Amino acid sequence: MNRYFFLSALILPVVTFMPSCEEFNPSSGEPKEIVLNKKAAEIIEADQQFAFELFSEVCSMSEETNIMISPLSVSYALGMTFNGAVGETLDAFYDVLHFGELTAPEVNESYKDLMNQLIHLDDRVEFSIANSIWYREGYTVLDSFISINQTYFDAGINELDFSDPNAVKIINDWIEDKTNDKIQDMLDYIPPDAVMYLINAIYFNAKWKYEFDKDDTHMGNFFLKNGSTHRTDFMKVSGGFNYTSNDDFKAVELPYGDSTFSMVVLLPAEDLPVDSLVRKMDVTHWTAWFEPSAPMKVQVELPKFTYKFKDLLNVPLINLGLGIAFSEGADFSKINGYGGLFISRVIHQTFIDVQEEGTEAAAATIVELRETSSLDPDPIIFRADRPFLYVIKENSTGAILFMGKVGKPEYE
Repeated sequence: MNRYFFLSALILPVVTFMPSCEEFNPSSGEPKEIVLNKKAAEIIEADQQFAFELFSEVCSMSEETNIMISPLSVSYALGMTFNGAVGETLDAFYDVLHFGELTAPEVNESYKDLMNQLIHLDDRVEFSIANSIWYREGYTVLDSFISINQTYFDAGINELDFSDPNAVKIINDWIEDKTNDKIQDMLDYIPPDAVMYLINAIYFNAKWKYEFDKDDTHMGNFFLKNGSTHRTDFMKVSGGFNYTSNDDFKAVELPYGDSTFSMVVLLPAEDLPVDSLVRKMDVTHWTAWFEPSAPMKVQVELPKFTYKFKDLLNVPLINLGLGIAFSEGADFSKINGYGGLFISRVIHQTFIDVQEEGTEAAAATIVELRETSSLDPDPIIFRADRPFLYVIKENSTGAILFMGKVGKPEYE
């Protein structure tokens, strides 16, 4: 396969393209593909590891609940912030996002190119990406920083009185509007020394290409990590799906719409804990795992599930090497011309609903910048652990939109 059809965490790291169900059904049309220029493909290929690294870090601090992240959302929010970084802080962004030797204009062009193509890829899938920057009323922001993020991220620029009691609601209302009300009450408060919020919001709503028949949904046992049994609804569908099996897991790919997007469900081998599978997930393994994937007749039984997840990503990002950006040594002087700023919080919130007709998912990421006069205390760490994984991706590039694992699926 042409290496330039890969897509990454920059936008989102990665998966090799697995042949879609159209190949099993010759009468189906071919799904659209994202075509990237050489430089965009290089940055995507170089950065595709980010999604797996971030997911592994988040999962390493999780136990006994369901989690979900959107590497795409985190990447876009960090991408806007990247445009304000200088010196060692900029180096840290290059390292964590794996930008390599690529220039800032090449990075920004790749973000723009990907966003423009993703949102117009499948008429049967509702998919949107929105970006915005909010800064404290009267605070100096360089025109160059605003212009770059408007040009490449289509970011809405908003000057806001952060002391206004309605300021939190105004920002939350924007997030709710861009996620079809699925991400609510995300920002809890605005600290007195906060000067800027860089926000990404993603919304995804797609019907399965081959819907599960509600009449076939039945109660069944789901076995939890601790050995106990949980009763839940299982959906069932039979058809030609891409299927992969090896010593580590079995996997099936469920397409949406015209097969431009799909969900890959990975069920670990009985003797392999799901966390062990997560630790093995990297670009090399992912590519090798799915090279032999082929369409086969498969009966799929999948639990219905819906949940929300919210967490601070400070610790995972610091562990990946972005610590300087969270410290008094940060240099974001390309934002205001003189620096004195640091990232105080990266807030991430997601929502997913998987049922017989399809999948609705949303995510938002907030990067909060504060002045270095005072630092946040250590963030609260949310820990979770669960027995199966799922990935929602765009197929022509392998861009991962959402990643998660489910340990106790429930649906109301």
